[in-house]
Amino acid sequence: MRKVWVVIRREFTEKVRNKWFIISTLLVPLLMASAIVLPILLAERGGGHRAIAVIDMTTTEFGLHVTDRLDAAERVTATRIKTEVVDMEETADSLTELVGLKRLDGYLVVSDETVEDGRAEYRGANISSLTDMQAMERLLRQAVLVERLDRVGVDPELVQRAQIPVTMQTIGIRGGKLTDESGEARFFFAYTVWFVLYIAILIYGVQVMGSVVEEKTSRIIEVLVSSLRPFQLLAGKVLGVGTVGLFQFMIWGVSAWVLIRHRDVVLGVLGIEVPTGSGFRLPNVTAGTLAIIVTFFLLGYFLYAAMFAAVAAMSSSEAEARQAQTPVVMLLVLPSVLLIGLLQQPDSVLAVTLSLIPFSSPIAMPVRWAAAEVPLPEVLASVGLLLIALWLVTWIAARIYRVGILMYGKRPNLKELLRWVRTA
Repeated sequence: MRKVWVVIRREFTEKVRNKWFIISTLLVPLLMASAIVLPILLAERGGGHRAIAVIDMTTTEFGLHVTDRLDAAERVTATRIKTEVVDMEETADSLTELVGLKRLDGYLVVSDETVEDGRAEYRGANISSLTDMQAMERLLRQAVLVERLDRVGVDPELVQRAQIPVTMQTIGIRGGKLTDESGEARFFFAYTVWFVLYIAILIYGVQVMGSVVEEKTSRIIEVLVSSLRPFQLLAGKVLGVGTVGLFQFMIWGVSAWVLIRHRDVVLGVLGIEVPTGSGFRLPNVTAGTLAIIVTFFLLGYFLYAAMFAAVAAMSSSEAEARQAQTPVVMLLVLPSVLLIGLLQQPDSVLAVTLSLIPFSSPIAMPVRWAAAEVPLPEVLASVGLLLIALWLVTWIAARIYRVGILMYGKRPNLKELLRWVRTA
């Protein structure tokens, strides 16, 4: 055990002293702060003033009403251009030239058919802004509603007063008790859990692979195995890099908690006024939730780190190792591809199956737990299956590692790998 500890300490100190570790440890909190500050700055400054023309081919005052509504909106100047249907294309060509010269942002085409079937057309330089397009569509929908109500003799103001905006608050239930977390907070937390686990397992698993390949290509491994058993070296590398990962993510986690909890102070220091009602409520993170996340992170990391180490042991160069790692990475990518399904239906057959399969459970089970309440027997079954898979994969990886670290040249095929496992 003393020799394993020496390897752990060496891996930990080398990784922590690395300049990229320091840069990434400091960069992530800065990105978190930017994620808090930038949306508020953009909301304050807005998307700029827009000049819009309305091509009115209607035989009523509908086009005028649409123009007035657009012109009354924030950061919009609307101009009505009355034209006949036969002259529409000529007018549109002239406005298109103005858009190309940056004198106009776009133009809206309305006709009598807009009131009948709701069809309209907007042509502009920037149609990728979903917020602007949805706002324009909402204003147009209101104008159509008022026009149609007026045609049948219904007072639009009376209808508007009768329409009460309805807001539904979502409150989670866990363990048969109400919680103070909202649906948005739970979704955000589950998404964050997926992102952190996926990035952590992948990055630190690849670091184990890179460390093995580096020592193998530099022939340092031949010196190390003279005083260490291959399994001791493998265990030390996996545990050492894993400790670095826990240490770094602990720093990031504390930074995220401080930034979100004291976001008003951060914005105040930067001289940014906090918008009213913009407070973000932290999701309810209990000790049990933290235990689930840490447990599955550690087990998932050990599982994939062993596989990455085996891949490195059978490779003679870093390029060869990166090619051989594809099957391992695909096993980790699978639950990420199905993330939306896990979040929307955490109790579905697919979600339960993914949370029980050892290669996907390190991500699927914590995401399910963060999104909804998971029965304790399923959690225990997932942990048990993951432990069995971890023991089996580690046993196989250790045998491949024992032979592969001293093998150079052509990468072994499946038949040779099976022989390594049997004879090592």
